[in-house]
Amino acid sequence: MSQHYDVAAVRREFPVVERMLYLDSAHQTPLATSVKDALVRFYSEGNEFAGPKPLWLRRTEEVRERVARFFNAAPAEIAFTKNTSEGMNIAANALPLESGDNVLLVEGDHPNNAYAFLNLQRKGVEVRFVPITGETVDASTFEDRIDARTRAISLSHVTFHAGHLFDVEGIGRLCAERQLYFVVDAMQSTGVVPLDARAVGATIIGSGCHKGLLVPQGLGIVFCKAGHDELRPAYMALSSLADPPADYIARHDNMALRDGAGRFEIGNFNLPDIHALSASLDLIESVGVANIQAHAYDLGDRLIERMDEQKIRLVGPRSRQARSPHIYVLDLPGDGWTEYFASQQVRVSPERDGIRVSFGLFNTAEDVDRFADIVRRRGNPASRPAAMAANVD
Repeated sequence: MSQHYDVAAVRREFPVVERMLYLDSAHQTPLATSVKDALVRFYSEGNEFAGPKPLWLRRTEEVRERVARFFNAAPAEIAFTKNTSEGMNIAANALPLESGDNVLLVEGDHPNNAYAFLNLQRKGVEVRFVPITGETVDASTFEDRIDARTRAISLSHVTFHAGHLFDVEGIGRLCAERQLYFVVDAMQSTGVVPLDARAVGATIIGSGCHKGLLVPQGLGIVFCKAGHDELRPAYMALSSLADPPADYIARHDNMALRDGAGRFEIGNFNLPDIHALSASLDLIESVGVANIQAHAYDLGDRLIERMDEQKIRLVGPRSRQARSPHIYVLDLPGDGWTEYFASQQVRVSPERDGIRVSFGLFNTAEDVDRFADIVRRRGNPASRPAAMAANVD
């Protein structure tokens, strides 16, 4: 039972919970029945009516408006992409960076954020990695690293590998003070941690939709703050233009870009996933992101308590101020733990420092207790021989 919302009702949307203990939502959330039904309706329309594209495009703009409200943004600040990695590459290539400029990133953050900017080394842009020295990353992490040629800071809101929750609002204020561009990868926070684009002050926020937004892979979202007309897309298409030619003939004198984030959209949309996103927003908004966050924090507290009882170390921050609500990496590396969990019908992910447990809005305290019992049955890693334990650090 949760004090925040009716979890039992939510669980009925996810039949997978009857088949396995699903603790892998930071990898991908299972498909909710209402989201599946939205996909079926879309494909049925294509099957029965040969694809009513004008209707689908009108619905796309309606979903764009909903996404904008979700992020406290304007519809013109929202673009649809394929995934977070595309969003990070859009950002890296759109910023007006020149040879000799530098960008600050967090050491060990998601590689697809890093590679988007590392690719600019061919243009003479320097990437500087800043280490995580405490439980979290905030403005003080970067203050002494900024110099006259620093142009941007880019980082995740929540880290995938240990569940750090970075102070993006504080870093956003620092970027505003120093006149830096600010790019945020919100893949692991969207739909789980409330994210107000206005409060964060980011120039660009990128996120995929297959984790906290409950949509199959293949759809992403980019928020681009209004007023940044200097940001230029690396790619252009008819849909990028302010005045697309009605005769579909390209001309040298018709190159003006659309205002807002739409300049980064090229070609057709992932229409099935956009229909799925409409249904997932219905579900998420009926619960409330703040309630999902609070419930996940409660589950995390319970997980930490149960693991402490077995002397299993948490990799990453413990305090609510520094940790994400839903991602927890346990010091259970190697030695067949991944295979053991699979044999017990438990879905988790191996991570660089152990086993990652990640909660969805459908998980319960009973799930946590069941997981703790499964860990206990295999044996406490603290009791293994010293030689074996030495090999897993």
